[in-house]
Amino acid sequence: MLKAPTIVWLRRDLRLSDHHPLQAALRRGPVIPVYVWSPAEEARGRPGAASRWWLHHSLARLDRDLRKVGSRLVLRSGPALEALRDIVEKSGAQGLVWHRRYEPEGMATDRAVKAFFQNRMEWIESMPGDTLVEPWTVQTQSGKPFRVFSPFWRRCLQTLEPGEPLSVPEGLPSPQSWPASERLEDWNLRPTISWAEGMEAHWEPGETGAQARLGSFLEGKILRYGADRNHPDRTGTSSLSPHLHFGEITPRQVWAALNRFAERRGLEQENWRSWQFVSELGWREFAIHLLYHFPETTTRPLRNEFLKFPWAEVPSQLRAWQRGKTGYPIVDAGMRELWHHGWMHNRVRMIVASFLVKHLLVPWQKGAEWFWDTLVDADLASNTLGWQWTAGCGADAAPYFRIFNPITQGEKFDPQGVYVRRWIPELVKVPDRFLNRPWEAPAEVMAGAGVRMGVDYPLPIVDHAEARKRALGAYAEMRSLAAS
Repeated sequence: MLKAPTIVWLRRDLRLSDHHPLQAALRRGPVIPVYVWSPAEEARGRPGAASRWWLHHSLARLDRDLRKVGSRLVLRSGPALEALRDIVEKSGAQGLVWHRRYEPEGMATDRAVKAFFQNRMEWIESMPGDTLVEPWTVQTQSGKPFRVFSPFWRRCLQTLEPGEPLSVPEGLPSPQSWPASERLEDWNLRPTISWAEGMEAHWEPGETGAQARLGSFLEGKILRYGADRNHPDRTGTSSLSPHLHFGEITPRQVWAALNRFAERRGLEQENWRSWQFVSELGWREFAIHLLYHFPETTTRPLRNEFLKFPWAEVPSQLRAWQRGKTGYPIVDAGMRELWHHGWMHNRVRMIVASFLVKHLLVPWQKGAEWFWDTLVDADLASNTLGWQWTAGCGADAAPYFRIFNPITQGEKFDPQGVYVRRWIPELVKVPDRFLNRPWEAPAEVMAGAGVRMGVDYPLPIVDHAEARKRALGAYAEMRSLAAS
């Protein structure tokens, strides 16, 4: 007699390798892989446009990979509980297993599903999500959550042994009959207007693309990461963030790959664990830790005094920032890269974020909303941590009075103007000396470069010195209000 099937409820784990719920279900018998499109139950109510584009391609590739091992992906839309109930009723499934989520909306859905099925099935289990550590297992000596990164990561490293990742199953037994599945095309995740060509050319969503990007990074970039990671004019970062976000690769797999890389080169584990790239994995863990313990920080500053910050948003300036037309080349290059690739170099993310919240005094939440809609790696935990860090109002944050100068940042981290010229072709002939401050160039220089300031490229929407003074004044006003 054929065993009752087990449902593997897929979420941010769109892969076949290193998949504990899939392997656990496989040991029980027939497996039904299910993905439920339920945007109302996602963070902010709906994933952004760039994330939806990625999700479409990731799900298509996952279905292709499942068919290679004799299975398929069942797609349903609507509230997760309702969709899972229907599949259980139609398939006779007696098992349900999934990876946990740690953001508020995901945890609420977890609780509802577990509460309903707890006594209605033979086996139901949620397993640790795609983290190196569960967020509640790392505490200060006083038993509280960490709010500073360095001691958090030191504590993690003391006991961190992720283990060897699981292999792709050789085959997945099918149920006697497959439950009905919706068509991916009917979800309309891809854009209806043609703005995604740059992403199509730049990215390969899915597990195969994730493994290829990791391999390329380890073989060509990891040993230069410490020197190259801050330079957007170089391809020095891993670009693994969207693959990690969608669970096409796990931090355990990255950790194991680093270990194998180090062993091939005769490096001690203590050596490679101190690499800057490993710390970036730690920052991802820290972001999840913070979101789990302080879920209100998606819209509210962790530091309460910033509730009194005197923001002074000008809508036209916000639009100029979004469109890459601020008049500051390194800022505009970053915002144009974001629109074209759905991604932005991390150093430039800090520069454009600082410009928004300090030069323009736009609330950090507006920047987080824009990144949420335009980043293919839009992750609630990392996005929240990054914006609160820049605004000075979060955990282990940069002081608000640390105000990036967009001119000197461009000159320091893109000294030959490779990055700026790539994304702002109208400035391609401007000499290096004036590239990050074209409004200061003599008229004959700009005429020779074929650029009319204010026509071909905008004049700065704010003066740096005046904007810095205004930002420091706003910070002083906030401190005075908070103290009163």
